[in-house]
Amino acid sequence: MAIPRILIVDDDKEVRQMMTQFFQQNGAIALPAATESEVRAHLENGRVDLILLDVMLGDENGLEICSRLRDEQDIPIIMVSALSADHQRMEGYLVGADDYVAKPFNPELLLVRVKAVLARARRSSSLIHRRHTKVFQFAGWTYDAKREEVISPNQVQVALSRRETALLQVLIANPHIPLTREEIASALDVTGEAPQTGDAVGRSIDVLIGRLRSKIETNPKDPKLLKTERGVGYVLATDVEAVMS
Repeated sequence: MAIPRILIVDDDKEVRQMMTQFFQQNGAIALPAATESEVRAHLENGRVDLILLDVMLGDENGLEICSRLRDEQDIPIIMVSALSADHQRMEGYLVGADDYVAKPFNPELLLVRVKAVLARARRSSSLIHRRHTKVFQFAGWTYDAKREEVISPNQVQVALSRRETALLQVLIANPHIPLTREEIASALDVTGEAPQTGDAVGRSIDVLIGRLRSKIETNPKDPKLLKTERGVGYVLATDVEAVMS
């Protein structure tokens, strides 16, 4: 896994240095910035995995910066501010912040929240199907992403519906990772196959899982590949190898 690159945006030099040092000591690459122009310079010059963005930046407004960045890209943003009233937190979320941390904060708690947002971001990215580049192989099965063809271990092409194919894409992108029904539903929505909402989501996903099992499991009643993870949802319990097509 790549070392996370965290952009720390604060106009207070001491705070910026303290946070930079803290995240470097905890295994991250910390990139300091004090203004929007410095933020954009970092974004242009290399990968940034998460932005810690102070709300009050001298003559600049962190909320406005967050809003502009969110219009342009999906980098996770955590707002950091001494303004901690509910309506102020809501303003942060409304402009696209992924989390809002009030000052003063416990650095260890901030680290936990940064890790949680990064984990959600990685999950969201991986839930979006890796399009048009590879053939995926798992437990003798082959999925050709370009042709959207599924070949059994016996070299027989298995016909899947559009929704079954979209579900398989989600599972292939997340081998050995238990996924909730809501995460699966969200990913299907990303692929253009939105399930129903509310309580119907769980039922819709359960039915779809059952249909896919009937096509890729030797015994759908005792699944070995697409297993139920009690208390969570479902997991593709096998390795997936991505091969350049």
